[in-house]
Amino acid sequence: MEPLAISINDTAKALGVGRSSVYALIKSGGLDAIKIGRRTLLTTESIRRLAQSRTVI
Repeated sequence: MEPLAISINDTAKALGVGRSSVYALIKSGGLDAIKIGRRTLLTTESIRRLAQSRTVI
């Protein structure tokens, strides 16, 4: 089963960007974040949506 949400670090690795860029995307609404306790997780759906919207044809 594919995870529904992944960490900031894993998101940065998957997108090939730094952690600060991931936080900027969260702040701008480009990525959906979930807070569970002290952890911030990003939905894989929002990561996929972001990647598809930025694809150059």
